[in-house]
Amino acid sequence: MSERTDVPLLSIRDLTVAFGANEVLHGVSLDIFPGETVAIVGESGSGKSTTASAVVNLLPGNGLVTGGSIKLDGRELTDLNATQMERIRGREIGYVPQDPMSNLNPVWSIGFQVKEAIRANGIASGRKDVDARAIEVLQQAGLPDAAKRLHQFPHQFSGGMRQRALIGIGLAADPKLLIADEPTSALDVTVQRVILDHMATLTRDKGTSVLLITHDLGLAAERAEKIIVMNRGEIVEMGPSREILENPLHPYTQRLVAAAPSLASKRIQTRPREQADASAETTAPAIEVRDLVKEYKIRLGGFRSEAFRAVDGVSFQIPRGKTLALVGESGSGKSTVAKMVLKLEDPTSGDVFVDGQDVAKLSGREAFRLRRQMQPVFQDPYGSLDPLRNIGNTISEPLNIHKVGDRASRRARVAELLDQVSLPQELESRYPNELSGGQRQRVAIARALALKPDVVVLDEAVSALDVLVQDQILQLLAELQSELGLTYLFITHDLAVVRVAADMVAVMERGKIVEQGTVDEIFANPAEEYTQRLLAAIPGASIPLGGV
Repeated sequence: MSERTDVPLLSIRDLTVAFGANEVLHGVSLDIFPGETVAIVGESGSGKSTTASAVVNLLPGNGLVTGGSIKLDGRELTDLNATQMERIRGREIGYVPQDPMSNLNPVWSIGFQVKEAIRANGIASGRKDVDARAIEVLQQAGLPDAAKRLHQFPHQFSGGMRQRALIGIGLAADPKLLIADEPTSALDVTVQRVILDHMATLTRDKGTSVLLITHDLGLAAERAEKIIVMNRGEIVEMGPSREILENPLHPYTQRLVAAAPSLASKRIQTRPREQADASAETTAPAIEVRDLVKEYKIRLGGFRSEAFRAVDGVSFQIPRGKTLALVGESGSGKSTVAKMVLKLEDPTSGDVFVDGQDVAKLSGREAFRLRRQMQPVFQDPYGSLDPLRNIGNTISEPLNIHKVGDRASRRARVAELLDQVSLPQELESRYPNELSGGQRQRVAIARALALKPDVVVLDEAVSALDVLVQDQILQLLAELQSELGLTYLFITHDLAVVRVAADMVAVMERGKIVEQGTVDEIFANPAEEYTQRLLAAIPGASIPLGGV
């Protein structure tokens, strides 16, 4: 392992970057020393990924470094031509991008892509040597049966396995610096911890410096010695991780720390409804699920198949006006439960009751009416909004489908809904690609509320959002629940979010609910080892975030 010196490995001074006439980085300066891990944090558009892209000369579109200096081991990178930079990338600077599915070619095997990186970086030559090194790279990345994995394709890997493959490619040439741009943001907390632990072991053993790009303050505090906070293309604060979290000086950093959900967070409090339903405790629950089972047939080849049980005997109740969080890792069955509650899939057995009605026994017309009562909000607002419809038409779509009101009343309802989710009226004529991620999710929530439902099913509705936007959406959901008496089924893998968003929690593992209770009960005294592991895996679980 390399010893720390007083000479930085990477030194950036007064860096400016522009896209056309628009300057997006304004005089950025930072140092990373040999063997050091530094995290850059900030919301989308803060300039953190642009800084990383400038270092490896991979700025998108018409992006250009317009001033300043980037030195690696004393060598000025901004003076190098494209061929010279190609020799730096991979060999001296490794790069792990955010989304493994879009950064691995789906038509090439994993082995082919690893071998291409090995050949391009001159790590090995000759077929046998390249094959041996490719297997070694995947083994070092923590993939079992590496020799067999070479022949598989990206779609045959889980998200965690794909990210391991990218980390292996990034570290294949033993670079001096590894840039990891949101390397685990799409992964469950337990998979995230395994990946980050493994990356830390590899970089520590090789003495590699790490530049970690993340919007997760807990992760930054846990994994980096130093945190750099960026906002609107500028560094607003930097220092030792603990110091930044415990004593943030800049107002923007204070907002980031205060908005970050953690184990220390509390349920969002809102004013109680002025006209609470006194009979709510005695009436039927808004949602009741009894012994729900969902099986899928899996083809084994020829005429053979076997049943895979994705959901196995799930039962829970959600009282009116309350939030139940259904949590677990990918593949635990939580989203399948949501689809059956929404009647998007039929259960193999078991019952779903909404407002006391047995969903399975509803006629087509009754099921159509149920849609007015229960609406979904999904994880990816861009994927769930029609890019060809403007925002006004998107929000009014449920009103048109259910023939509610006339044209004038629908326009009035759209205006009311935009106001309800704190969006300006002028957005009505804009399209999804003209909005930020947080604005798009507010539009998705407005559309879900158009028909005045009683129940909203939120499937990973805040997991793709930056911490400040996430905090705004969670506050909005809490206010809407208080104002309208909504009931939420909240699907998530993020237990820190559960702490601020839910009243009750049910923990799912391999299709079964292994533990459920109030949020306070489960967080204070988790009985199941699986729940304990989920809680322990939350980045920065031992660091007091929030409420600063």
